Amino acid sequence: MADHSTDEFLHRALDLAREGLGLASPNPYVGAVIVDAQGQIASTGTYTYEGVKHAEVLALEQAGAKARGGTLYINLEPHSHQGRTLPCTDALIAAGIHRVVASMPDPNPKVSGRGFEKLRAAGVQVEVGRLETEAKRLNEAFARYIRHSVPLVMLKAAMTLDGKIAPPPMPGLNRVAGIPADGWITGECARAHVQEQRHQSDAILVGVGTILADDPLLSDRSGRPRRRPLLRVILDSRLRLPLESRLVQSLAHEAACKDDVLVLCSSGEEKKKRELEARGIRVEQLSAAEGRPDIHAVLRRLGQMEITSVMIEGGAAINGMALASGVVDKVFLYYAPKIMGCMGSVPLAADADFRQLDQALQVKHLRLHHFGEDLAVEGYLRDPYEE
Repeated sequence: MADHSTDEFLHRALDLAREGLGLASPNPYVGAVIVDAQGQIASTGTYTYEGVKHAEVLALEQAGAKARGGTLYINLEPHSHQGRTLPCTDALIAAGIHRVVASMPDPNPKVSGRGFEKLRAAGVQVEVGRLETEAKRLNEAFARYIRHSVPLVMLKAAMTLDGKIAPPPMPGLNRVAGIPADGWITGECARAHVQEQRHQSDAILVGVGTILADDPLLSDRSGRPRRRPLLRVILDSRLRLPLESRLVQSLAHEAACKDDVLVLCSSGEEKKKRELEARGIRVEQLSAAEGRPDIHAVLRRLGQMEITSVMIEGGAAINGMALASGVVDKVFLYYAPKIMGCMGSVPLAADADFRQLDQALQVKHLRLHHFGEDLAVEGYLRDPYEE
């Protein structure tokens, strides 16, 4: 079969996998296309966690007898182990699939390659590696989580061209709830994309300073369905989260959001803890580092909760702490065509303490995006697939 047809079917499988965004975590995103012996698409499948059945099994059921002698196109290696479902490799072999074209192996080192081995042993032709880069990007959070039991950490920020995320504090400035004190830096198109980023994340993390300054809801407003609500994580060393904040008040009106706000502290009054818990907020105390919850302990805790991805949307202090601690895997930085150039304006990261040029963090595999008049830089500080 021609290469362009192979890529076409794999692109279709990747598109199907993306239909599981927000619906598959903590498992990977998988889409499957079965093409019959005549080269026609016989069926498709998309994995969702609640649907239980894997994408390739859903496609097999839809294809029926047309699967025999056909080809499976899939973005991720079919699994050969017993989990919530029976091994998909067994179903593919029993259905008479002649050929499997997969973009990448399973990133789980405990099972990677075993599915391909089992298929080959049964006489199924296996091809691996087409559109691998695209497939890896799609499941990078799962890879980080399954290999290290911690979520992929993405630091997001919006700033001016000269790297300022906010103007100098202005006491007495009237604030509109949910809007930064001096207005938005980026335009509507970029802010809409942030909602898409939130939808693709299991959790969003900020420091309590962001709550005190902007009074945000930190919700997923993409309008897309998700299996579990976005977990809103607040680092609040001394439990300063105001009971009258929009985030706390929203829990009284949104029953579905209860227990989806997690406050992590290192100290604080027992009375305030009880008041927050009475409003449906989880409060947990973790080991402290320099007076605030240790970010490594935070990520381990989120991993225990099966959070595979977390987006940091904090201020300069949280950004600096996260970068200096080495926990950030990737960045997504939005730039507005503005120059603030004002003494006292807030930089992207404070106290990161990289004093020499050779100590600066290197961002790799850069991609540029345009959102109206704004642009964004996406890049990696660490390979999510590294051991």
